[in-house]
Amino acid sequence: MRHSFFVLFFFLGLQFSTAQTLSLKIVDANTGDNIPYANIKVNDTANLISNAEGNFTLSENNSADATVLVISYLGYAPLQTTLGALKNQAYVIRLTPGIVELDTLTIANVKPNADSIMAAVKRNLKVNYKSNGAALKDQLFMRDSHAFIPAKINIEITKSTGFTKQQLKTTNADLQTFSSKLLKQPPHEYKDILGNYYTTLVKKNDKNVYIPRFEVIKATTLKNGGDAVSLDDMKQMAENIFLKHLDTNKYYRIKSGLFGSRDTISLKEGFHEKKDKAVPETNLTKSKSNLMTFMYRNNLLQSEKFDFLSKLDWYNYTYEGKIYKSDEDYVYIIKFTPDKGKAKYSGKLYISVSDYAVVRCDYTLAEGKTLSSFNMKFLLGVKSAENLCKGTIIYKKNPVGTGYYLHYATLETGQYFYVNRPLKFIELSDTEKEVVAFDLKVEGNMNTKTEFLNLNRSQSTDSEVESIKENDFKYTSLKRYDPTLWKDYSVIEPLEAMKQLKAEE
Repeated sequence: MRHSFFVLFFFLGLQFSTAQTLSLKIVDANTGDNIPYANIKVNDTANLISNAEGNFTLSENNSADATVLVISYLGYAPLQTTLGALKNQAYVIRLTPGIVELDTLTIANVKPNADSIMAAVKRNLKVNYKSNGAALKDQLFMRDSHAFIPAKINIEITKSTGFTKQQLKTTNADLQTFSSKLLKQPPHEYKDILGNYYTTLVKKNDKNVYIPRFEVIKATTLKNGGDAVSLDDMKQMAENIFLKHLDTNKYYRIKSGLFGSRDTISLKEGFHEKKDKAVPETNLTKSKSNLMTFMYRNNLLQSEKFDFLSKLDWYNYTYEGKIYKSDEDYVYIIKFTPDKGKAKYSGKLYISVSDYAVVRCDYTLAEGKTLSSFNMKFLLGVKSAENLCKGTIIYKKNPVGTGYYLHYATLETGQYFYVNRPLKFIELSDTEKEVVAFDLKVEGNMNTKTEFLNLNRSQSTDSEVESIKENDFKYTSLKRYDPTLWKDYSVIEPLEAMKQLKAEE
C-alpha cells in the first residue's frame, strides 16, 4: 500500500523446448481447445497443473519415456499415459469429455435445488477445510507479476529555489524523457519462488503455537526495460531527479494544494527505514509473509472474501447441472450472481456430490462492482478504484489426514488511479520555505497477478519443523525467461507474455 501512495504522489518468446525440460499441451479431443488448470500427477508424486494456455512443463528427472502421467479435469474422462506413448502425438494430450448431466436431471424425482446445495456447503465448511494442526511439509511454487500501466504522465517542476531557468529546463527535459519511457514501455516484473513450507501446531505453556518455516530452494526475478521496471525502481528514479533540488541533509514536508503532510521527509539514506522498522525486511521475510497472506486469502473457511459461501442471502444461486469428477465422484455446478448491494462477485462453484466440498471456484467482480473507491477528482484532483479482482481456486483431498487442501490458486487484482495536483516540498527550518514545486498529472492502472501451486504434500513431525533453519536468499536476475534454470524442478509453465518479456541489453 505504501508503494501505491508513493506512486500517487510521485507519478500522483516463443515456446521453449530444450534437452533439459519438456513442454506438453492439453486440449479437448473434440474441439482442439486448450484446457487450462488441468491436474497432472507425475509418477504418483508431483501434482502439476496446466497454465491458462493449457501448457505444462516436466523437469529433467521426469522426462524419461517411462514417466507415467495421470491427467484429470472436471467434466472429462481421466487419462493415464506415458511420455513414450505421447511422442507420436507431438506431446499433445487430448482429453475426452465425460458424461454431463444437465439441469433436467432429477434424483428420486426431485430436481437438485441450488439453495439447498449451498446450505449444505456452508454446513460442511469446517469439516472440509479446517486444519487439524498436523505437522506438514508442502513443496510450493509461487509466481508474482506486477505491472504499472500508465495512460497519461506529465510531471513538471514549476519552481525551484537556487536554480537557473536553464537548469529547470534541463531537469524538466529529464522528467519528460522519464515519463515517455514509462508510457512507451510500461514496467512489468515477474518473481518465481520454489520452496518447502513446513507447518505444525504445538502446545507451549498451555497455549497452541503455530510454527511456520519456509525453506527457499530457488528464486528468480525477470524485469523488462532498463531501470524503471518496478515500483521500487520507479521510486528510485524519481528520487534521483528530486535529489537535484533537495538537500539530503535537511528535512521537508509535502504540501499538495491546501493540504499539507505533518510527516517529516528526508532523502538521507536509511532515514525512513530506521523510522518505520526496527528490523529490516529481507527477501525471506517478505516472501514468507506474502505466501502466508496469499494462502489465507484463498482459504475457503477463513477468508472473508468468499462471502458467497457464507452470506447466502446476498447472492442468487442457479443449478446448472452435474459433471463427472476423476475419482468416480460427481460435482454440482452452481452459478452465483449478486442479489443484494453488499455482494461483489459472480462466478461458478464446483461442488462434490459426496461431501459438499467446493473443489473449484471461478470468480470475478460482478459488472459495475468495485472493492473500494475514492473519487474527489473535481475537488481534489484525485480518484482511485480497486476495479479488478478475479481468480480460480482448486482444492484437492488431503493426502495427510482428512478434508481438503489448497492445490492451486490464481488471483489477479488491479487498481485504477488518477492524480492531477500541485505538489510542493517545504523545508523545515525556523521559517518554513517552499523549495520545489511540481505539477503532477498521472492516470493509469497497477495490476498484480499471483499463481500458487502445491506440488506435493507429505507428513512431517514437530521436531523436524522446529529444526528447520530459515536462511535469507538472493533472487537470480534474468534477462529473459530461462527454462533450463528449472530443469530439476516442477514449476508452472509461464504464459507466452512472460516468455516474450526481456530486459534491455
